Amino acid sequence: MKTDTATASPALEATMPEKEMTFNLNLSDRGTIYEEIDKSNAISLPDEKISALRFYDLVYRTLCAVMFNHSSSGHPGGSVSSGRIVESLLLSMMRYDFTNPNDKTADFICYTAGHKSLGLYAMWACRDEVMRITNPDALPENPQRIRLEDLLGFRKNPVTKTPLFKKFSSQALDGHPTPQTPFVWASTGPSGVGVTSSVGIALALKDTYGENAPYVNLIEGEGGMTPGRVSEALAAAASSRLNNIIMHVDWNQAAIDSNSVTREGNRPGDYAQWDPREFLLVHGFNVINVEDGFDFNQIHSAQERALALENTAPTAIVYRTTKGWRYGVEGKKSHGGGHKFCSDGYYEAIAPFEKELGLKFPRFEGEKNSESVEKAYFDSLLIIRKAFEAESEHTGRLGKLFSDRKDAHSRSKHPLVSEKINLSVLYESDKVTPQARPESCRYEIDSSQTLRGALAHVLNELNHLTGGAILATAADVYGSTNTLDIGKGFGDGLWRWPDNTNSRIFSAGGITEDAIGGICSG
Repeated sequence: MKTDTATASPALEATMPEKEMTFNLNLSDRGTIYEEIDKSNAISLPDEKISALRFYDLVYRTLCAVMFNHSSSGHPGGSVSSGRIVESLLLSMMRYDFTNPNDKTADFICYTAGHKSLGLYAMWACRDEVMRITNPDALPENPQRIRLEDLLGFRKNPVTKTPLFKKFSSQALDGHPTPQTPFVWASTGPSGVGVTSSVGIALALKDTYGENAPYVNLIEGEGGMTPGRVSEALAAAASSRLNNIIMHVDWNQAAIDSNSVTREGNRPGDYAQWDPREFLLVHGFNVINVEDGFDFNQIHSAQERALALENTAPTAIVYRTTKGWRYGVEGKKSHGGGHKFCSDGYYEAIAPFEKELGLKFPRFEGEKNSESVEKAYFDSLLIIRKAFEAESEHTGRLGKLFSDRKDAHSRSKHPLVSEKINLSVLYESDKVTPQARPESCRYEIDSSQTLRGALAHVLNELNHLTGGAILATAADVYGSTNTLDIGKGFGDGLWRWPDNTNSRIFSAGGITEDAIGGICSG
């Protein structure tokens, strides 16, 4: 990219050598890859699979509308715009076992965009309903499921006393994802926190399983990329070469107060003067651009391509979407708002479902109170259930796709990088007692010691006892904080895949006090 030539003052020009004042920015010289997916080069999925995916998406989008209507809360716009991205991941790409949400060798999905939690719960409930019908033996025990009945608890607290919430022992589902939800490993609330913790999870998995590490899929929007901690975390991910990260960016250009979040072409952004592709390329990510983030063929092709990349950089897929797609409220208005309760707009939003599937949702009548709204909510959820039961061909095909994900996971092997790491020694050995003080932690009386130095010596000793279980980092002050001493004897420099994985010191992206906490929590 060539910038405009600057004009210097006459006095300064006289002292400057004669050369063209230009700045050339080449975003492809970082060992990363940039590719574009559109209609011309997308793989065509079989018609029957496309048909099943579209049915699933229709039910999902309608369920999002039903949830917002009866809860009068949530963020329907981003939940809808990211739906097909997540559906493709769950049905075609990820390797996981639906019966075991706590399996740490499975591919992982993190809604780092915490405002899409309405979509998360709707997606989980739809998947549960498909499995309930097609393969009930695969259902995990409660509370390791998100059932349609649990959606009665969306944005409710555990002491809710409405009759159906109590009858079905519905889960209280937070406004942002938490690990209380099956298949959710980290809390994602304030923007950027989910990205930092996901980088930490990816690092731990990569250090444990090496080239066979599970993938960590991040679901994010361009607005959620604007916090500074995201830049810090992406820098850490690229510097550590965490190629088991795939970041899925729902680029819909809408935040709560703006319909132009980032720069796009010549149009400046209200919040940031980059577009997500530039931002990610500069930070050392491979980038795959998807022209239409609602085209299953393009989505599938991009996700398949991301899995096929063989360099050591993390990857991002940027999907062009519209917030509130086919909901009837688009852009910033759908960020944290939607149709009024049982309004004409709401009934128009659910009309495509009713027309295509021949099922009709109840119309609310009578006095509006907590019990009557809950009853109407549950009656609407039963229509969602009836759709899956009535469309047996689509539901059967979807159940097979979910089962295929378990089969793909069972075929993938996840041997540990090292059998040396052993945490049990901390609890079962007489080596870790106040009396068994190692030589490295003995100090002469009246000698000059720092608390941070003594802490580092203790952690280094524990690191050697456990075979290297402790990873450490610092905000660009590794030496002066004695952080380097924690990894002493394991390898110089910072942890980096694949050529410096013996090191127990990892990069947090530079002077990154904000991101460090999130990465360590992951």
